[in-house]
Amino acid sequence: MNAPVELAVIQQHLIDPEICIRCNTCEATCPVDAITHDSNNYVVDASKCNLCMACVPPCPTGSIDNWRTMPKARAYSIEEQFGWESLPAELPPEELAAAGAEAPVADASAPAPAPTAATLEDTFVASRYGATLPPWSAAHAFTNLYGPKAAQKTITATVVGNLRVTDVGTDYDTHHIVLDFGAMPFPVLEGQSIGVVPPGTDAKGRPHHARQYSIASPRNGERPGHNNLSLTIKRVLEDYDGKPVRGVASNFMCDLKVGDKVEVIGPFGSSFLMPNHPKSHIVMICTGTGSAPMRAMTEWRRRLRASGKFEGGKLLLFFGARTQQELPYFGPLQSLPKDFIDTNFAFSRTPGQPKKYVQDAMRERAADLAALLKDPNTHLYVCGLKSMEEGVVLALRDIATGAGMDWESVGAALQREGRLHLETY
Repeated sequence: MNAPVELAVIQQHLIDPEICIRCNTCEATCPVDAITHDSNNYVVDASKCNLCMACVPPCPTGSIDNWRTMPKARAYSIEEQFGWESLPAELPPEELAAAGAEAPVADASAPAPAPTAATLEDTFVASRYGATLPPWSAAHAFTNLYGPKAAQKTITATVVGNLRVTDVGTDYDTHHIVLDFGAMPFPVLEGQSIGVVPPGTDAKGRPHHARQYSIASPRNGERPGHNNLSLTIKRVLEDYDGKPVRGVASNFMCDLKVGDKVEVIGPFGSSFLMPNHPKSHIVMICTGTGSAPMRAMTEWRRRLRASGKFEGGKLLLFFGARTQQELPYFGPLQSLPKDFIDTNFAFSRTPGQPKKYVQDAMRERAADLAALLKDPNTHLYVCGLKSMEEGVVLALRDIATGAGMDWESVGAALQREGRLHLETY
């Protein structure tokens, strides 16, 4: 029997550094850890990528939908990709022929099937259950109206509000920033994001990359009927390793004054959208500034309720932070009617108290969550640091199992029907 033919030429999956907004969606959704990043670029490791395509639908910009026909022996290394400012051109046909182009070529249009739990060594992979489709009743989202490959590269917004929304006294202040677009069209929905382009250049003299921020206001504006939106931005003063670093975009945004101008691209995102049908229940699970899309959804529901145009549909919020002082919007949340939203807080660094995370708060409400998991009108949204994702989905699995449900069936339905959305970074 003949041995399998080794591919001499492959379709190498690449990420366009000119379009990528460094949102981490691709790395978070890749089930085989083929995607990584440095301070410059997000890249794909050809030795790990199996063309499962799991990363392609969630990408908000389309930057990940790029391929190059390459001799396998000459596949671009991750080190090469880290240094790119733009994608390389296709190799000329003679180079491919010299590499053995008559050998079988991987077909990107017919990718390998997504890995199963068995191929992942039976490890629990939370991202397998995240939906890439929006809820069936979600409104149509406009995307990529402004950006590197759009007719107009950026749109200029004016700052009309900048309010600190965490208690004074903590170093890591979080701001609620309102941007107005004047007469220029910029339609957005709850769950979408924008890219902010900081002024100036980086250490290598190149213009700064755009930074992505989730929209914190509903579809008709932070101020109803106006062409504006709000963002929830935490001032970055250290990196993930705890080393002091001053975040370029976050500090620029947090220090803005009313009247200042900001260059914006987007909007982005077409799946992390809220359902519109009136019987839908929304379970929101977030930490820190991951509360931005949850605030947008909550405020839209509040406005619908105030206008008498919405009935039914529960809102259940699990909101975590290190301390109460670092939790954005704590005061306004306390003033919302209890029959409108069911709010559960989890603080992991309260002096004299045991650590409590959002998944712990979820387990405390297991009976209520189990009932919601059985209801096909329930939609779940998770937003915050990547480290929370596994704990949250494991809690959902255990709650479902404890209520006599088969988690694989439940999880598959949530993913297939666009009812469990994971947006972590």
